Amino acid sequence: MNTPHPIVPLESTRERTIKTLCTHFAQDHLDAAELETRLDRAHQATTLAEIEALVADLPALQATTLSPVPLVHATEVPDRRMVVAIMGGTVRKGTWTAPRQLHVLAVMGGAELDFRDAQFGPGVTTVTVFAAMGGVEIIVPPGLRVESDGFALMGGFEHSGGSPASPDPSAPLLRISGLAIMGGVDIQVRFPGESARDAKRRLRETRKLQRGS
Repeated sequence: MNTPHPIVPLESTRERTIKTLCTHFAQDHLDAAELETRLDRAHQATTLAEIEALVADLPALQATTLSPVPLVHATEVPDRRMVVAIMGGTVRKGTWTAPRQLHVLAVMGGAELDFRDAQFGPGVTTVTVFAAMGGVEIIVPPGLRVESDGFALMGGFEHSGGSPASPDPSAPLLRISGLAIMGGVDIQVRFPGESARDAKRRLRETRKLQRGS
């Protein structure tokens, strides 16, 4: 007598494969175009074999541990800095040391603050934003503790793409607050090298999985 093989639900395999593909993208095993192609094929697949083939040629995943946020000694941290964008644009990215207090002013202009490669002092780093008919984009890495509390008048103050933060209570904390008047403040969580478009696609797929669970 033959023992029947257990039936694996197609939809649960599809969801698990989509999540696995997003993890491979985060670990640089896939570029954005290849990820998009495989995700489309995953949604269109009608058999388990088609779904399983989408990850069969990929390398083993690394253990998904949060990367520690780079720390510097308190004496090396600037006390206060200001970023100003008036009818123009300014960008702060790459390796830099975040000051204890960072004030950002964007008036009819735009500012981008990329904290993915930034170094932090111990404790709390505060970012205070004022955007009037302008925009401020703040990019943070997964694992960084972030608190945001802002007010928008005819504008937006958004924090998207959240991810699990470090459970260490002594890890750095980035506290963002401010006001947007006819302007916008956008806080995004992105992996190193990840574009805004790729991050939105990853977040969209993650939300689909959460709604389906």
